[in-house]
Amino acid sequence: MSGDPLQRLRMHGVVPVHVAIIMDGNGRWATGRSLPRPLGHAAGMGAVREVVEGCLEAGVVSLFAFSQENWQRPADEIDALMSLLEEYIAQEMEDLRGQGVRVRILGDLDRLSGGARAAVDRIVAETAGGTALTLNLCISYSSRAEIARAARQLAEAAAAGRLDPADIDEDAIARRLYTAPCPDPDLLIRTSGEMRISNFLLWQLAYAELYVTPVLWPDFTRRHLFEAILEFQRRDRRFGRVTA
Repeated sequence: MSGDPLQRLRMHGVVPVHVAIIMDGNGRWATGRSLPRPLGHAAGMGAVREVVEGCLEAGVVSLFAFSQENWQRPADEIDALMSLLEEYIAQEMEDLRGQGVRVRILGDLDRLSGGARAAVDRIVAETAGGTALTLNLCISYSSRAEIARAARQLAEAAAAGRLDPADIDEDAIARRLYTAPCPDPDLLIRTSGEMRISNFLLWQLAYAELYVTPVLWPDFTRRHLFEAILEFQRRDRRFGRVTA
């Protein structure tokens, strides 16, 4: 691509307000280099930094870091991932706060180790005043579980007489999702070339534009992000309507 992609996306078209990313390919990156899988996850931390800084042009970025299904992985890999989460928070918290990034953690946090839970609680508290960008880190996250949780809350409110079942609509469900304060994603990026959304933001991605790249997550750079946004700007987003 010729020219500066950041300058091009600023000059031509709308920058997505909410970018969601499935960060895939860490394990394959490591395997391809005959390295242990945890080293692939460690290498992916650099790509997180690239994306966060690149997405300061947007308002929200949601990163799929660890799914509920990932708890089925080998114990040593899970331990390494939890340690990396603590390391990431320790290394990046001051910079994130200085850049005005507000960090939110979405998912079932009761399953985190004590150290990891303390670390995420700390970064949420320390960055609560950020206004430049909201960074949603989806950890121990399952979209089906999230929707079931919202349905359970609605059922409990209706059973207690606090909610008329006739008032349960799409907005009522959306207000009870983890992402409630944020607009739905405009753009979903998935690295590593896999053509699936892996139980990620199923409700919220209803009208998102999908962009799949074969680039493995540790190799993903700000330039790749800007290429995805430029492709987003070429899309005709009709939301079910017919353009004139």
